[in-house]
Amino acid sequence: MFYRITQPEKTVYRIRDVDDAIATTVAGIVRSEIGKMELDEVQSNRNDLIEKIRASVATMVDDWRIEVTRAEILDVNLDDATRAAMLQQLNAERACRAQVTEAEGRKRAVELAADAQLYEAEQIAKARRIQVEAEAFATSVVAQAIAENGIEAAQYQVALKQVDRREQRGQSNGDLARKRIGCPCICV
Repeated sequence: MFYRITQPEKTVYRIRDVDDAIATTVAGIVRSEIGKMELDEVQSNRNDLIEKIRASVATMVDDWRIEVTRAEILDVNLDDATRAAMLQQLNAERACRAQVTEAEGRKRAVELAADAQLYEAEQIAKARRIQVEAEAFATSVVAQAIAENGIEAAQYQVALKQVDRREQRGQSNGDLARKRIGCPCICV
């Protein structure tokens, strides 16, 4: 702590040992300010800590007619118990942040899975709509052919359906025959 005595007569009248009084005041303020902070903050926000300490000391020593010109923190020496407590707090906070990050990751995975299911359902619905539209178009073509050509078009459509069904039955019968005799080929 760097300071300047502005009115020596008032300073001497109010306190006996200026250096000791300032050292005691600074020590108390430093303990107080560091106690309010986390270990990460003490290490990373040194400039903020110095400014808070300087302002607090300046307020305290103003009655002594002492002006604080500059403050520096050369080293932060914590006792073992304080350091252990701060490290324990730091580890607990890191574990908490890790749990939050993991939970956010699980949440995001669930959201993405839901989006994928929604996309899949939309695609299935589009495919069904296209299929229904194609069947409607085919039905309208058949209806138009029946209207224009009469009964022959209807008989033709019935014959096509019968051929399709026979092909399906023949294929399934062939599969049954191959299964019965154990033949792996498609020659039956």
